[in-house]
Amino acid sequence: MHILITGAAGMVGRKLTERLVADKGLNGAPVDKLTLVDVTAPAAPAGFTGTVDAYAADISAPETAGKLVSGRPDAIFHLAAVVSGEAETDFEKGYRINLDGMRYLLEAIRTAGGYHPKLVFTSSIAVFGAPFPDKIHDEFFHTPLTSYGTQKDVCELLLADYTRKGFLDGVGIRLPTICVRPGTPNKAASGFFSNIIREPLAGKEAVLPVTESVMHWHASPRSAAGFLVHAASLSRDLLGPRINLTMPGVACTVGEQIAALRRVAGDKVVARIKHEPDPAIMKIVSGWPTRFDAKRALALDFKVEESFDEIIRVHIDDELGGKIAA
Repeated sequence: MHILITGAAGMVGRKLTERLVADKGLNGAPVDKLTLVDVTAPAAPAGFTGTVDAYAADISAPETAGKLVSGRPDAIFHLAAVVSGEAETDFEKGYRINLDGMRYLLEAIRTAGGYHPKLVFTSSIAVFGAPFPDKIHDEFFHTPLTSYGTQKDVCELLLADYTRKGFLDGVGIRLPTICVRPGTPNKAASGFFSNIIREPLAGKEAVLPVTESVMHWHASPRSAAGFLVHAASLSRDLLGPRINLTMPGVACTVGEQIAALRRVAGDKVVARIKHEPDPAIMKIVSGWPTRFDAKRALALDFKVEESFDEIIRVHIDDELGGKIAA
């Protein structure tokens, strides 16, 4: 099996690649080739014995998509995207990467001739917009309040239509905010959810730009990789015509995040969080959904953590070698 991953150098892309190598395949099928693409060249995964083609490419360039599908990968994980905060501040870049990149990829598949791959697309809960019910179900109408959410929503519609027409076998998964993200802070408006956990655990100060009453929907990077792998196994018969669905997650307020950090790591670690309100971030976050009824995904056997304490422990185990900075 040949697998293509766009956005492979990003956190979710790396976790997915690691999962595929650890599983020695995808859903029981051995993988003998990986094509890994991002704006910067991804690293070849350790321990993979098959062929790896890893290189830098601009997904928004019309000619890139044809190159990506020329090897006819059996499964494509399309993760490449401009994150929420950057898509909001750089309007043209957000539409070029998030929307044009998806359209070029779909068209390259459609026009390849005799080619029908599995395509797993990472959408976002940002496709939903306020006002919200207590719990948001998959059928709740889409009224995104950010450019990022709008771009992801349009991509969901395109994926559904190209799948309906029989050009490919698509599934779109709306990811929760992935937390705790390893590495350094990025331009995602949601980045503070990870920053206030990751940085204090590493012995650094972190800025909290919103109030502790802000609630959100979370899953770990480990769960994100699991979502992607499981999504690739779903048949059209199981999914039906509604191929885009919301992933399960852990709903909690920022205050509950901090309480979980205190239980796991103690008061000294929590003291490294500094409250510095940012009106721009608070405005974006105020239009985001908070709690979901992901019964459809759960019925399809998607798995996620049971608590935010567990999400923190996953980060400590996977990224910190089980150790917390004093």
